[in-house]
Amino acid sequence: MRHTLRFTGVGGQGVLLAGEIMAACKIENGGYGLKTATYTSQVRGGATVVDITLDDEEIRYPYANEGEIDFMLSVADVSYQQFKNGVRLGGVIVVDPNLVHPTEEDRKNWTIYDIPIITIAKEEVGNVITQSVVALAIANTMTGVLPEQSLIETMLSKVPKKVHEANKKAYALGKAYALDAMGTK
Repeated sequence: MRHTLRFTGVGGQGVLLAGEIMAACKIENGGYGLKTATYTSQVRGGATVVDITLDDEEIRYPYANEGEIDFMLSVADVSYQQFKNGVRLGGVIVVDPNLVHPTEEDRKNWTIYDIPIITIAKEEVGNVITQSVVALAIANTMTGVLPEQSLIETMLSKVPKKVHEANKKAYALGKAYALDAMGTK
């Protein structure tokens, strides 16, 4: 079964890393995973989007078609506004409410959850760099597209050992916030 997810932000927020981890995990579990990224030439602060395609069958086309994204997570308003229309009507979008401002029309078109991703990483984990892992946990908890333990192991293989504990905490917090937002805690 094919799943298409999208993470948006700005350069330096870790959305590319989160996409890479999800794609690698799918491959490690015997499927096909692909991430395609679009970003500005600005190293930090430019709009960034990564589409993650996960499938049990070979992926023959690497880009998501307009309106086929099942799930999107955004931590920057500029990227949210630019890339939201790729999400299918009725799809799920998670936004950091301190940084992203959906319109009332957006809330009619999509199921939108407000989760303060950056604040969780900065204040509860104590390391803002873990925001990509908080996002990863939220995405996987809400979609269930990858085996959780395998995703955690893949994530740990992609980050330095000195931050393993912080990233484990970030994953646990992201999962808890996602379950709470969905009302299934």
